[in-house]
Amino acid sequence: MTKTLRVGMIGYRFMGKAHSNAWRQVNRFFPELPARVELDTICGRNVVEVVRAREAFGWQRAETDWRAVVADPRIDIIDIATPNDTHAEIAIAAAKTGKAVLCEKPLSRTLAEAKQMVAAVNKAKVVNMVCHNYRRIPAIALAKQMIENGELGSRIYHYRARYAQDWLANPNFPLTWRLQKHIAGSGAHGDIDAHIIDLGRYLVGEFAEVCGLMETFVKQRPLPEANTAGRDAKPGAKMGKVTVDDAVSWIGRFKNGAVANLEATRFALGRKNNITLEINGEKGSLFFDFEDMNRLKLFSADLPPHRRGFTDIIATDRETHPYAKNWWPPGHIVGYEHTFVNTFADFVAAVVKGKSVQPTFEDGLQNERVLEAIEQSAKLRRWVAL
Repeated sequence: MTKTLRVGMIGYRFMGKAHSNAWRQVNRFFPELPARVELDTICGRNVVEVVRAREAFGWQRAETDWRAVVADPRIDIIDIATPNDTHAEIAIAAAKTGKAVLCEKPLSRTLAEAKQMVAAVNKAKVVNMVCHNYRRIPAIALAKQMIENGELGSRIYHYRARYAQDWLANPNFPLTWRLQKHIAGSGAHGDIDAHIIDLGRYLVGEFAEVCGLMETFVKQRPLPEANTAGRDAKPGAKMGKVTVDDAVSWIGRFKNGAVANLEATRFALGRKNNITLEINGEKGSLFFDFEDMNRLKLFSADLPPHRRGFTDIIATDRETHPYAKNWWPPGHIVGYEHTFVNTFADFVAAVVKGKSVQPTFEDGLQNERVLEAIEQSAKLRRWVAL
């Protein structure tokens, strides 16, 4: 390796932890990369917590002002792992300095912000990526290959997807930033529906029209300062208004004629992070369940009737399955954290080449178009074309 890429990461909580692990591991498991990554600076507003994160996650420096990180000439990559209301400002500033930019999903709170971000990275001609890590689950990447190779036939009929969590089912869960529209942009819609929208675009194609329903089940929650024992607020605690959706269900049509049926909810008791996908084509079907993420199920109509049925593909073969060669012997499964390492490996290679790799900010913009159209459809109670 002849090049060193220094990373400045803004944010240090859940996604900051996942990203830090990926930056630490990327050279160890992808030794063929043409650059060495250094975890240079981690940034957050709380000086005590960001210093603790620096020590825990292996960064060289800690900073409380993201502008200082963006302006630092030593930094080559800005990694944005912050609440959604800061994505646009940080990304645009980073692009102006000529730095490569990696941003957590959703790219922005609004379509207008997404357009500004795309314009900024295009003007500066910097490498950019939005972190939809589920694209780089080996089984999902294999599904992409199989669809492109025509194994489901030349025509796709259905894309069905559900993303279900339950962490908001307790009405005493406090009013965090993810429940405030001015910070998050939307609720389950932008947080998790964005993932299965992105996977639909990745696997099937662009959407043509949508028709949606959105619901907020708990309309007021305790303010964060009233939360003193995990998720239980004090009796008589001050309450605040929830301004985002708790769940969204929608149908749609792709430009290629395939139809879509998607649901995202944070009120599905017993579901912690459940993602299921099914794609039906003229010659077969694929099914994926994130809770069994190394397995892809294939039904092929090419087989004789007495042999038909869903076949399990364990996507861990080093010679044939995407990303598998960089991990373990066949049958030794990978997990959630590996999707980030795979993503960052592709991003590092893109930075060295000076050419962005999907999903780019443009993909984030297209996802935002779909998100906004569904929200508009739910308000108007009618179909909306993209």
